[in-house]
Amino acid sequence: MAAMTSSARPPLNRRLAEFGTTIFAEMSALALSTGSINLGQGFPDTDGPEEIREAAVRALRDGRGNQYPPGPGVPELRTAVAAHQQRRYGLTYDPDTEVLVTAGATEAIAAALLALLEPGDEVVALEPYYDSYAACIAMAGGRRVPVTLRPHEGAFRLDLDELRAAVTGRTRLLLINTPHNPTGTVLTREELAAIAELAVERDLLVVADEVYEHLVFDDAEHVPLATFPGMRERTVTIGSAGKTFSFTGWKVGWVTAAPGLVAAVRSAKQFLTYVASGPFQYAVAEALALPEAYFADFRADMLVKRDLLAGGLERAGFKVFRPAGTYFITTDIRPLGESDGFAFCRALPERCGVVAIPNAVFYDHREQGAPFVRFAFCKRTRVLEEAVSRLGTPAG
Repeated sequence: MAAMTSSARPPLNRRLAEFGTTIFAEMSALALSTGSINLGQGFPDTDGPEEIREAAVRALRDGRGNQYPPGPGVPELRTAVAAHQQRRYGLTYDPDTEVLVTAGATEAIAAALLALLEPGDEVVALEPYYDSYAACIAMAGGRRVPVTLRPHEGAFRLDLDELRAAVTGRTRLLLINTPHNPTGTVLTREELAAIAELAVERDLLVVADEVYEHLVFDDAEHVPLATFPGMRERTVTIGSAGKTFSFTGWKVGWVTAAPGLVAAVRSAKQFLTYVASGPFQYAVAEALALPEAYFADFRADMLVKRDLLAGGLERAGFKVFRPAGTYFITTDIRPLGESDGFAFCRALPERCGVVAIPNAVFYDHREQGAPFVRFAFCKRTRVLEEAVSRLGTPAG
């Protein structure tokens, strides 16, 4: 038998060669090996509402969703998503042609970018960004153009002039995330109006990742981009059940958009998972109809946890950017005499028994994110209290 010859070309597609294993996998493995508290990856350590879990069990037992659900998603969930958008934001969507259920928000992002981009198209995204943005733009053959959110007066701010300057004749799409992961920034109504004006003026599509829509604090408000003049017909809005109902493993997300945009995204989505999460879709339909008291209590609980962790981090010597949204806190480690977030996060489990994420992984301009570290506060109160205790002397 002739010996097999090896190719000189590496096995991984060159578009993905820069990504490798995610930092979340590395840090979660480090948490396990050291017995550390994992405040790195953004998943809750308790389940969501019992009645919604039981709704999933009921769907399983009743045989609803155990076989392939409809490609666009079960009608009950599509109707519930449309009702949610109408009730909260006054946005009217046709459940049959303007709503698409996906395998979580991550698939929605991937399908949208694969569907809407041609090779060479530029995508302007806010930096730091959720790590799948870069990978999905690369898979679609696009070119990412980051606009950096920078610290200013205790928060990370968008420079609208920089955003406008980033748009060129090759720009196809704006990728906007608000409330913003990892910084916790919530774009203001004025900032969103300026983004909308730019999109209309330059005839750009917008993918709006709004998965943290129900997690806004203090005086912040979430205003969907699709509500601004000229935006409904050009905006693909992405939502998710995982962040709002604390069932991240169910992987139920959705897209709302004009019929042509939904059809385009569905064309890509059908060749990714085709369909997913059948019984869970029925449960999420019930979750979206929960009374306002659930959402208010959810925010109030997360606000207490935000302040618990933020206060502990401040006492430990971190500079804390107290978030206006999401369940992440970005910190600056320079007051601790540190400047390399990667080295700090890799040493922190042994030093303190706590895991965090270096924000530099969310940047094209790594040096911009080097001194920043992200902690998640979507954990039980006693876990956060123990983490605060362990972090009491992170520089020691």
